[in-house]
Amino acid sequence: MSDDASELAEAQRQHWQNTYTAHPGMYGEEPSAPAVHAAQAFRAAGATDVLELGTGHGRDALHFAREGFTVQATDFSPIGLEQLQQAARTQGVAERVSTAVHDVREPLPLPDSSIDAVFAHMLLCMALSTQEIHALAGEIRRVLRPGGVLVYTVRHTGDAHYGAGTAHGDNIYEHGGFAVHFFPRHLVDSLADGWTLGEVHTFEEGDLPRRLWRVTQTLPR
Repeated sequence: MSDDASELAEAQRQHWQNTYTAHPGMYGEEPSAPAVHAAQAFRAAGATDVLELGTGHGRDALHFAREGFTVQATDFSPIGLEQLQQAARTQGVAERVSTAVHDVREPLPLPDSSIDAVFAHMLLCMALSTQEIHALAGEIRRVLRPGGVLVYTVRHTGDAHYGAGTAHGDNIYEHGGFAVHFFPRHLVDSLADGWTLGEVHTFEEGDLPRRLWRVTQTLPR
């Protein structure tokens, strides 16, 4: 990682630490629409355990736990994970939720073929280079069991913030202290190479609104 990339990564880590400290539970208690879809897709595939990457304060991890899945939730913000752990205890699902502080630029701390399903809401479009995104996709493939399902969402190049703010190269733009890697469609297709690509669903979220793709793909058996 270059010095500039390292500085950006650390700045984003601190941004989220500060954000979760100042605004506990900032996204509310209701699950995201992609998480509701993912739970249905995971159940249809016969999944019982879920890895969520970039869980934040855990509203989606809690939804998966309430739906009966065993959840391993990771984030690079210890504060967000502490909020998740407290909420899991309050909601009576703590036995189905485990957490780990983890930066997705590093290998996933899981054995090969050990997880049924992976969920990542706007994690792959954080301030990650294209090379880092491909490396993460390889790690996801490594830890999934054959037939495992990946559901992820990303902001794309049709988003209103694409090209706005501070440019960091590689389709990464920083706006309001928040850096995003905006996905072109060919990046989605390249990440699905060797998978069964089930769906690329276009949707909007938030007040701007943010424009995203929800991608569902399955690892061959």
